[in-house]
Amino acid sequence: MKIVFTLIIALAILGSCASTNRGLSQKKISVEYYRIFDIKTDAKRQDVIKAASAGLAQNVNSAREASPIPSFSEAPETAGRFKLVNPFEGTNMAALAAMGGTSSIKIATCEGAVWSADATRSVKGSSDLRLTACLFEYKDGFHIDFYATFEKKEGGVEQIGRNLTSAIAGSPEAWTEKVFNDIVKSIHQSTGAEIVYLEGYPEPVGTPWFDQ
Repeated sequence: MKIVFTLIIALAILGSCASTNRGLSQKKISVEYYRIFDIKTDAKRQDVIKAASAGLAQNVNSAREASPIPSFSEAPETAGRFKLVNPFEGTNMAALAAMGGTSSIKIATCEGAVWSADATRSVKGSSDLRLTACLFEYKDGFHIDFYATFEKKEGGVEQIGRNLTSAIAGSPEAWTEKVFNDIVKSIHQSTGAEIVYLEGYPEPVGTPWFDQ
């Protein structure tokens, strides 16, 4: 009986140590988001662009925006789509990153878009959050594509501080979702467009782009 009791205590101590080690171990996690919405509207292109820009401005202090002259005279049958590229693919930098276990750098491109925007935000406890929005025109309206990526840390003795910062200033995930939703809300409120979520990752819960 004494031996069994000793074994139980030993297992409990080992379990406690394992739990503590898991809590103290620090991880880096690469996070990616994307969303694609369909926008059915008769509003003019410039009005939709203005609304999208206003929605973005609610959450960022600065962004790089572009509204190139479209290459088409009549809107195409189908909308374009953002593409992900690695600007360092095939270079020594990419090889070194792969050897170090670092995920490849991805940049969203908006070829063919009538409006695009790139914004970044520094969030304590993570690498800079990078966000790209692309507005594609087609015969029935527009598609707006979003892509965001950042790298965050979890665990370690600094986790308590990160949790506190997220509670006060908001987490990178919360900020990402807010930017997406505020742009879509701005377009809907300004133009009365019918907006439908098409695809994305991770899947949104509910319809936060319409909820108050």
